[in-house]
Amino acid sequence: MDDVTRPNQRSWDRPEGASFEDWMKTRIARVSDRPYDWNALKFQADFDPKYRRAQKRFIGTGGTGVKSDTNVIPAEHFTLSNMIIPAGGEGPMHLHVDAEEVFFVLRGKIKVMVEKDGEYFEAILGERDCISVPPGVYRGEINIGEEDAIMMVMIGSPKPITPTYPADHPLAKIKR
Repeated sequence: MDDVTRPNQRSWDRPEGASFEDWMKTRIARVSDRPYDWNALKFQADFDPKYRRAQKRFIGTGGTGVKSDTNVIPAEHFTLSNMIIPAGGEGPMHLHVDAEEVFFVLRGKIKVMVEKDGEYFEAILGERDCISVPPGVYRGEINIGEEDAIMMVMIGSPKPITPTYPADHPLAKIKR
């Protein structure tokens, strides 16, 4: 199958000359075919080990700042990945200005914190619970369970703008 795309071809269009079966095989992302990427957010873990977590990408590269990954289904409207957060681990408060972000807990117990314009809210999410955080709202999460937590993360943009941190957060001063 040829990697050259036709002008105006979308990521979900059937490549010219591809059989239906070959095309559909490119639309499958198997968990066994993708390792957890512990380096995607390594700059955060290097600052403080509590931020150590890993991403397993399925559709697009997500919002971690990873520029490319040839082992994903191309993103056309959203990204989809799994995040593993060790017990006690934390995803720092961050902001996506351009996209909604969904956290769907697959395993474990996660405390999610959200904040906008001085208002604060938190919720505990267990297995198969989810939250949808609108663009422009800070969000963070902490694994409050005793085992690794896994959550599905979906961002409503094919190539989200790299998130920012609150101005008073120590990670706001770190260069990626």
